[in-house]
Amino acid sequence: MKQAHKPMMLHQTSDSTKHIEDISLLKCVMIILVVAFHLVYIGDSFPYAKRFVYAFHMPVFLMLSGYFMKPDEQVSKFGRRMLFYAIPYFVMEAGYVIMASLLPIREHIDGLSIPLFLDKLLLHPSGPYWYLQTLVLCSVASFSVLHAKLLGTYSRIVALGIVLYLFSRSGVVSFSMACYYLMGVIIRYSRTDILKLFRPSVLSVFALLLLALYPGNQETDSIGALLIVCMSVSSCLTVFPYIKGKMRRCMLFLGRNTLPIYLFSPLFTILCKGLVHPLAFDPSRMLFLAVSLVICISGSLAISLAMDKCG
Repeated sequence: MKQAHKPMMLHQTSDSTKHIEDISLLKCVMIILVVAFHLVYIGDSFPYAKRFVYAFHMPVFLMLSGYFMKPDEQVSKFGRRMLFYAIPYFVMEAGYVIMASLLPIREHIDGLSIPLFLDKLLLHPSGPYWYLQTLVLCSVASFSVLHAKLLGTYSRIVALGIVLYLFSRSGVVSFSMACYYLMGVIIRYSRTDILKLFRPSVLSVFALLLLALYPGNQETDSIGALLIVCMSVSSCLTVFPYIKGKMRRCMLFLGRNTLPIYLFSPLFTILCKGLVHPLAFDPSRMLFLAVSLVICISGSLAISLAMDKCG
């Protein structure tokens, strides 16, 4: 993840530039959906839409993470990259658990003790930060299995699948989320460009709408959910060529800075509860959503920028 105030350098060729931009735009759409449905008022107002979005937004992130996993990089570089995710996770998850024990929130924790605190921090995270724990565990497992070239490529992928399955059986990670990460790794090792596998198609938009009609497709461990993930990516790629100008530049910037938005937006989603009554005159809730998104995203980037300035 690049720092909020430093734009990511693009390759020189138009094809590679488009590839990087499409990935950034895809991440932008997903992180906006993450923030939108972390707003309790929106999630409670549109529970069906929330379940539908939850079927694909984090799976897309995990699939991309598996695809961009680098098993051939140096151990020291990989370790630093994992610390880049692990340290924010430990800090933010610890703060969330403590807050959940003190405040009357939906995930309130009664009788917080040291063993319970460690269980939440290391094994069974509460709140929105489970993704970072899953990302670190899957990445460490992938690097350990794929970096040690004691087996052939296919056997290493099978071995990685076994390790991730054992992780899921122990309850440390979700089986379906581990599968999406593994799916990204398999796409990478098949030497297939992920954006050539998921191609833009207008029909994918209609297919996505059709899949949305059936609640059973929203279970993350169902075939329907897998199809929703595939169709959501294809639908986004269908729309991206029509996004131009300032909106495109803004979305590219957000897509390159998803980590600080993911980390710090929960601080602002709590504050946005205070906007419910002042904006209650809008029955559609869209004004609340728009204002809250601006507050959550700009506030998260401001914190990231301030931390960068402070070193």
